[in-house]
Amino acid sequence: MLFGLITARKALRLGSAMLVMACLIVAMPASAQDKPSLKGVALIVGQSKYEHIAGLPNPANDAREMLKLLTDLGFDARAVSDRDASKLSRDLERFVEDAEGADVALFYYSGHGIEAAGENWLVPVDADVGSLSNANEALVPISAVLDQLKSTVPVTIVLLDACRTNPFPADTVLRKTPTGSGAAVGQEGLTLVRGAKSLNAPTEATENLGTVIGFAAEPGRPALDGPAGENSPYASALLRHLGAMNGAEFGAVMRMVTEEVYLDTKAQQRPWVNESLRRLLYFGSAPEEPGGDEGQITGERRQLLLTISELPDISRASIETVAARDAVPLDALYGVLKALGTTNMPEEPAELESLLDAQAERLKKMISEREALRTDDPEILRLTASADRAIREGAIQTARSFLDQAVGRVEETRGAVDDAEELVRQKRIADAAVYARRAETSALAFDYKAAAEDYLKAFDLIERWDDRLRWNYKNLQAEYLHIHGDETGDQEALDASLKAYEEVLAFIEGDSAELDRAITRNNMAVVMQTIGERSVDPGQLEQAAAIFHESLAVFAARKDDLNWAAAQNNIGNILLKLGERSNDKRFFEDAVTALRATLEKRPRDKVPLDWAGSQNNLGLALYQLSEREGGAERLFEAETAYRAALEVYDRAKNPLEWAMVQNNLGNTLNAIGTARNDSGKFQAAATAFRSALEINKREQFPISWARNRLNLGNVLNNLARFEVGTTELEEAAQAYNDALEVFTRNRFPSDWASVQNNLGSVLQTLGQRNRDLKQLEESASAFRTARRVYTRQRFPLDWAMLHFNLGNTLQIMGAVSGEPLRYKEAVDAYRDSLREYRRENTPRQWALSQAAIGSSLHWISNSETDTKSLEDAIAARRAALEVLTKANDPVDWANAQSGLGMSLLNLGSRQQVATYLPEAEKAFAASLEVFTREQQPLQWAFGQNNIGDLYWNKAALGGEKSDYAKAIEMFELAKAGFTEGGYTAPIPLTDQKISLARDAMTK
Repeated sequence: MLFGLITARKALRLGSAMLVMACLIVAMPASAQDKPSLKGVALIVGQSKYEHIAGLPNPANDAREMLKLLTDLGFDARAVSDRDASKLSRDLERFVEDAEGADVALFYYSGHGIEAAGENWLVPVDADVGSLSNANEALVPISAVLDQLKSTVPVTIVLLDACRTNPFPADTVLRKTPTGSGAAVGQEGLTLVRGAKSLNAPTEATENLGTVIGFAAEPGRPALDGPAGENSPYASALLRHLGAMNGAEFGAVMRMVTEEVYLDTKAQQRPWVNESLRRLLYFGSAPEEPGGDEGQITGERRQLLLTISELPDISRASIETVAARDAVPLDALYGVLKALGTTNMPEEPAELESLLDAQAERLKKMISEREALRTDDPEILRLTASADRAIREGAIQTARSFLDQAVGRVEETRGAVDDAEELVRQKRIADAAVYARRAETSALAFDYKAAAEDYLKAFDLIERWDDRLRWNYKNLQAEYLHIHGDETGDQEALDASLKAYEEVLAFIEGDSAELDRAITRNNMAVVMQTIGERSVDPGQLEQAAAIFHESLAVFAARKDDLNWAAAQNNIGNILLKLGERSNDKRFFEDAVTALRATLEKRPRDKVPLDWAGSQNNLGLALYQLSEREGGAERLFEAETAYRAALEVYDRAKNPLEWAMVQNNLGNTLNAIGTARNDSGKFQAAATAFRSALEINKREQFPISWARNRLNLGNVLNNLARFEVGTTELEEAAQAYNDALEVFTRNRFPSDWASVQNNLGSVLQTLGQRNRDLKQLEESASAFRTARRVYTRQRFPLDWAMLHFNLGNTLQIMGAVSGEPLRYKEAVDAYRDSLREYRRENTPRQWALSQAAIGSSLHWISNSETDTKSLEDAIAARRAALEVLTKANDPVDWANAQSGLGMSLLNLGSRQQVATYLPEAEKAFAASLEVFTREQQPLQWAFGQNNIGDLYWNKAALGGEKSDYAKAIEMFELAKAGFTEGGYTAPIPLTDQKISLARDAMTK
């Protein structure tokens, strides 16, 4: 089952469709040893002042800036703006002529463009709706120009910043000529055309060395024009990064451009590129690259852009979700991820989002506290300002470098301010803030240990000068020691965190500091909880729970409902952990109380998602409590809680939370089905698990997928009770084996042990139905294997469960092999389970173990001459029935009643007395109150057979001949039930009993 809440969003990949190539475009002069520089010509068109359709403020600016850039790169470049149809056509004709004899031809267009009739069209500034009725004359097609260039120029580069929305009415059509057929106009501007000729169609020119086609946005999406008076996002990216071509692979440069636009537009736009080049190109002198701080930031940002281009869609979706949800810059969050390293990224989106959420909080804090940094040192001001910009641009390591320099400057000047007390105080506060800023930047790079060290240095600087900052820096040092210790398992760091919190408490004084003291002690309790979860000693967990309880009074007095509810939630989590380690159901009772109290402070109308999360966690606590109490009442309460959560969690808006609750609901429905022998609940549980699997695909969510497969196997195993064959059992076994591909012992020991246990159970049922000792041996081996993890010390109840399940397999092996030794081994296993299953703490499990002991002793008695084992079997079954009731556990109650009747019948037969027959008959009749002919024909048939045996014995012990007639009647009913249930093996024996009873009646 799942205990956490996770969030994820789906996103489509909007990446560049680049081909792998071996091409460098080097923007530098060719040396004497180099190949000569290639001749390049360029035409730049910027269309802003449209006369009849929506104008575009920036293309003219784009054209001017691109002209300068391409000229600096060595192109013979020409720029034109605001061209009507005739001028634009002549411009392109002249460009084709100028390109003859050149090595590279580059065409850049910024303005409106549309796609229709299998062609991409540039829109002149004099175009209007009427232009669409004679497009060949009023618009300018691209493909003809491109074909001419490709036939005469070895390398053609076309960059189209024209993927804006269609400027014409949505229902208009385009005709190439006034008499031609009409075609719909695409609504998203230029794209790879759907018609006869693609922009990147192969050329017949034998000397063609490749073509680059670049669109400002991916097909089907519009491009943005950018703020008026500036450049479009696409042009801005080209201007910033084409200068990187001195040594950078061309494909890498275009990926930089792609991801620059993606970040600049906050994920609204990603350019699309198709290129294939087969030659090193040299474009003459490179434009001057930025130097100083700007150059360092740009250098790291380019590496960041290349890193982003390699990220999978699911990671992009997680980052975009966190950035939007926490209102932090997308660039900075990607920089955080780069600092972590893609190889260290969590595989599960939920884990990635959780990690990024913590870093996003640090980013928000840094941004909000930027003004708090005060210094009169201009060099420190410059360095910290550059660090702020570097962080916003995702250049985290560069930011750390600037702050390293700032800290160096601080350390150089520390001794110069000791003369004046006030100056010293101000200097210490300012210097401490620099250390604090570097600490937060280190944390963004996931170096929590370095962050803690810098906060300690900040604390040392401020300790004498500012009480509030002293508390804050020491508190933050403790927090980062905790995070470092939690993530690395460094116990020394966790101990140091507790010590730091104790120091904080030592200098929090006065009644007004009550809230600070409560918050600090709560933080200490969180560290204790972390330590306690790693230890078998519950002491730390208990101490943490006590602290959380103390804080409730403070939060209640201040009417701080959110913090109060959070403390209650922490209490509930600790109680669940303590309950899992003990047999004391009171922990789960208290967890239920804590979570219900949490719900009172989390109203659905104000915090619906928090309310739904608390409903889910309440369901988990009720589910666990039901295992300790017996009966189905708590399970029905858990079902209600899960269904309440599903009223808020929407499959489309909250897919992962919705799937998580479906999984937990399935577990509860499965347990209800077991308690009530209700196939309908099992079917509903299977539906819930399959619904969860529709979201939790193995490729995206392997862990959740494996848990869902495990749980589906559980319910299929239970549904197999209602079939004679093995179809559902085999599907269950496959589900368990699927789960084991993810849940390995090294990575997921507890889950691995759980699957081994369940696989043992399904092999047990398969071995019983197939009468296959090999499958039964495999079942026993699976239970014994799981005990490597489920030890009695760490998992007492799971350890007991494994012994109980092993006993069941050994008992079946005894029935299949006929070896009494197996039954004796089964009794030993059941009695081992009773070392942890106690009537006062786990009544249902205790009763089931007693009933199982009674069953094994019953079969052992068949190989013994005395009746001691049979009498012990009756005592064990009677003990079980003191706990099991028809209302709470109908199936187990009915099985125990049937077993008690059989043992009583055998004891009377062995002693040749009718004393036990009335109680036996009453027990058989009770079992048939649950095992009905309609729902369970096989169990009903065995019940009729048992009553037939009882009447036979009654007649044989001096009863009436009518008792034989009653026995025959029961045997005939049993025969019919075996036939209806598809189990024909007992029928020959039943026919023989009927024949013997008839013979006895005639004597």
